[in-house]
Amino acid sequence: MRIAVIAPHPDDEVLGSGGVMARHAAEGDEVFVIVATRGTPDLYSEESVERTRAEARQAHAILGVRETRFLEFPAPRLDVTPGHLIADALAKQFQELSPERVYLPHHGDLHSDHGRIYHAALVAARPLASCSVKQLLCYETLSETEWAPPIASAIFYPTVFVDITAHLPKKLEAMRCFTSQLKPAPNPRSLEAIEALARYRGSTVCVHAAEAFVLVRDVVR
Repeated sequence: MRIAVIAPHPDDEVLGSGGVMARHAAEGDEVFVIVATRGTPDLYSEESVERTRAEARQAHAILGVRETRFLEFPAPRLDVTPGHLIADALAKQFQELSPERVYLPHHGDLHSDHGRIYHAALVAARPLASCSVKQLLCYETLSETEWAPPIASAIFYPTVFVDITAHLPKKLEAMRCFTSQLKPAPNPRSLEAIEALARYRGSTVCVHAAEAFVLVRDVVR
């Protein structure tokens, strides 16, 4: 199986689905990561952009990712970027990679870039005969998903749980690569918080560690 994971920014994909990525790779699936944005020059130096991209490549190598692709949409300014341009770029990636399953950010996340990527991915993965994508799953991103506004339409209600007990150590090892992004506990982007969430999600389905997702669409033919 070919898997695509879409990240609005480097590290979102590891926070949300690093364990699942490692599991897919261990099971022989081909995992591709698409990082949609690049920090805008007035907010992020070229050095900081290249640093986070290098951290992402290092993390992905640990998880067994086959290829990492970086797009150039401006972060954090997707709210002023025409949506059709993002959707077209993602559709091109899907055409080239032919993924059957796509993991993407949740639409209700606090960061507006996440919502823009979610909607663009839905457009790009419309269930037309020419589209390879059969399943869409939203992951949760610590410090974004849990800080969504307290309205029903924005809340993350997981419907799919994947046992990552055997792969949690690799997820944590991969996150250690993001030295520019990690924070000390009790910050949600700490290793302690990442492990705590995995343990909590696991306990809800009686396994030692899990990642949780919202199923958007599953096409069975």
